[in-house]
Amino acid sequence: MREPGFRTDGTWVGADVPRREDPRLLAGRGRFVDDITLPRMLHAAFVRSTEAHALLTLVDLSEVRGVPGVVAAFDAAGLGLADVTALLDRPAEEFTPTSMPVLARDKVRYVGEPVAVVLATDPYAAEDGVEAAVVDYEPLDPVVTETAALAAAGAPVHDEAPGNVLGDVSLFATEGIDDVFATAAASSNGAVVSVEARTGRQNALPLETRGVVADWDDRDEQLLVRTCTQVPHQVRTVLARCAGLDEKQVRVTVPDMGGGFGQKCVVGREEIAAAAAARRLRRPVKWIEDRREALTASFLAREQHYTARAAFDADGAILALEADVVCDMGAYSCYPFTAGIEPLMASAEMPGVYRVPAYRVRGRAVTTNKAPTAPYRGVSRPQYVMVMERLMERAARSLGLDALDVRRRNLITEFPYRGINNITYDPGSYLESLDLCERVLRDEGWHRHTEPGRVVGIGYSCFSERTGYGSGAFAQRKMQVVPGFDLSQITMDLDGTVSVTTGTLSHGQSHETTFAQIVADRLGVPYDKVKIVQGDTDRITYGWGSFASRSVTIGGSAASAAAVKLGDQLRALAAHLAGVDVDTCELDGRGGVRAGDRTLPFTELAEVAYLRSHVLPKDVGPGLTATASFDVGGDGTFSNATHGCVVALDPGTGGVEILRYVCVEDCGVAIHPRVVDGQARGGIAQGIAGALVEEVLYDEAGQPLAPSFMEYKVPTAAEIPDVRIEHLETPCAFTANGAKGAGEGGTIGAPAAVLNAVNDALRGTGVELDSTPIPRHAIFAALAPHEEAS
Repeated sequence: MREPGFRTDGTWVGADVPRREDPRLLAGRGRFVDDITLPRMLHAAFVRSTEAHALLTLVDLSEVRGVPGVVAAFDAAGLGLADVTALLDRPAEEFTPTSMPVLARDKVRYVGEPVAVVLATDPYAAEDGVEAAVVDYEPLDPVVTETAALAAAGAPVHDEAPGNVLGDVSLFATEGIDDVFATAAASSNGAVVSVEARTGRQNALPLETRGVVADWDDRDEQLLVRTCTQVPHQVRTVLARCAGLDEKQVRVTVPDMGGGFGQKCVVGREEIAAAAAARRLRRPVKWIEDRREALTASFLAREQHYTARAAFDADGAILALEADVVCDMGAYSCYPFTAGIEPLMASAEMPGVYRVPAYRVRGRAVTTNKAPTAPYRGVSRPQYVMVMERLMERAARSLGLDALDVRRRNLITEFPYRGINNITYDPGSYLESLDLCERVLRDEGWHRHTEPGRVVGIGYSCFSERTGYGSGAFAQRKMQVVPGFDLSQITMDLDGTVSVTTGTLSHGQSHETTFAQIVADRLGVPYDKVKIVQGDTDRITYGWGSFASRSVTIGGSAASAAAVKLGDQLRALAAHLAGVDVDTCELDGRGGVRAGDRTLPFTELAEVAYLRSHVLPKDVGPGLTATASFDVGGDGTFSNATHGCVVALDPGTGGVEILRYVCVEDCGVAIHPRVVDGQARGGIAQGIAGALVEEVLYDEAGQPLAPSFMEYKVPTAAEIPDVRIEHLETPCAFTANGAKGAGEGGTIGAPAAVLNAVNDALRGTGVELDSTPIPRHAIFAALAPHEEAS
């Protein structure tokens, strides 16, 4: 490992340098939202609906205001805020917009929906105030399942969507696809295989729950909002619009953040309500979400139902793919992505790493009386990859072929590849990653491994992760708010230190380190001389935050472009001082510019730029600052990987133990290999959790059945195996550093690999499982007859 400031090969990118965030965070010197305390600060708590679906007939807060310590309480009318509305520019038959009030009025649509907010001098008094609130309801029949939603039984969740469908889009339908299926079904050599799969509703479970500290500054006439969000500029935009403020009157900053995983890349209601109360009362307000709220009333994810079939020829080549995708999006569309994000993602990208010549898909987003859905790490890809991998396994069994050979027969191997889904895939290592993953497991002897008293299975999954979605990709979804680009500004100080602003935001991805590596290489300075500024809407004109593995691909490319511009300024200044042509000047890689027979250090150039600007050319102003933007062109870029998983099943309990896990990943150029490893391992842990244990359940009345960790099961370190990670490198041609995203791949591939491994262990039982979390009772029932026979 190299020490900061010491380089052996002339580059920082790819080096395993010590992470700059670690000393502060590991020593407990991080500063999170809940660490912030201000004079006269009030604490917020929310009166939340106890009904899943009901008309609000009374919200009486008169007794609340008499509770000791309570300063104020507001319902929807009291705060007077506009609704949050996420929109797609699609026709009415494809998308139904719905509005989410900051505080419920007239009607509640899920248990835990905020109805009123109580402000008190301490959090305990605020909770006492919540208990004193009187809320009366006129219950309505709740819509709790996707089946009930589509049946349109009972009162609709939203009057404007009487069929409970918020999105219904058929993106692709190849002409003649029915004939392909009919021919394959009639053939004695081909096969048509089907899969019906469901995935359980999950919570992203960031270690730090949501929170906000808001304060109105009379001098600046500005609302300062400190919150843990992945998208500070979007919070600013929505808050300003809801409160009727100019955007310059709202400043959003993000301190250290303990995870997001997508749950925090949408705009929440509680943060807006707390900030509005701070402005109304002219006192700081803090709200910290407790774990019960996080499990029952925060943004959830993953609940999807797939009905899919595929036609194959005798050699295992896929001929056609058809899928019906239904996503339970809960009570509201999330801002800015809308309820359409899950079905649109699945529909557009489901063919994945395979050559599919004919494709038909329908994607629907239904609304139910459950907490709303937000993008969670992977966003539909863990689900559709699981379905595709199950189809590959079923086809192999039906045709009497090896399942890995069927995958090899269908993997994309020639690039760039234009898919049936109108997406162009840039070069990747799809086949190479599969071959290496199989070889690693074989070399380790797992194909011969046995466990006394248990049955062993090996499962694989092949997939790609579309990363760095540019504005073109989001525009194809017809989002009214179109993310994509990012901006970066870079400034050099007198001592040669470089400050870099970015619109992306780290919540565990080590941006302070990786962005510094990128800029250090571009300028030729030690990476500890580069400071990263993020998470402040007053410092960055606009930014889209961190989600969809866009930080290094887009934000890092913008920072790289700004560094190149600053380097050009330094070269021009050195050329002027040395009296030589600028084209003969170059950065020396050691903090200076070679200009003719002289080398001018950056510190000397900065001193001229700031302290002796009278010697500058007339067309060059003082200072050293450059700004650049970046937006991925075309369809973005694709990372890829193959996961291999070895499991042992216990016939006596139906329990699943993961014995070995191998990940062969290709994210292009790895800026910091250990960070990439960490992203993969963390994602795999979350994917295993979804495959085996995690699920948010509701009863028939819409009451959440997992309000604590006693009921919502999460894996511990004992259940997560050691993960071997092998790296391949196919540099990306679209990003400034050859990097592709690495944030979500672990989560995408793990459920399919685990599920396939379990099914491999169940071979010969006649039982195949296609849904997650995998029920232990189903494994127990499948193995029980064989256990008795033995």
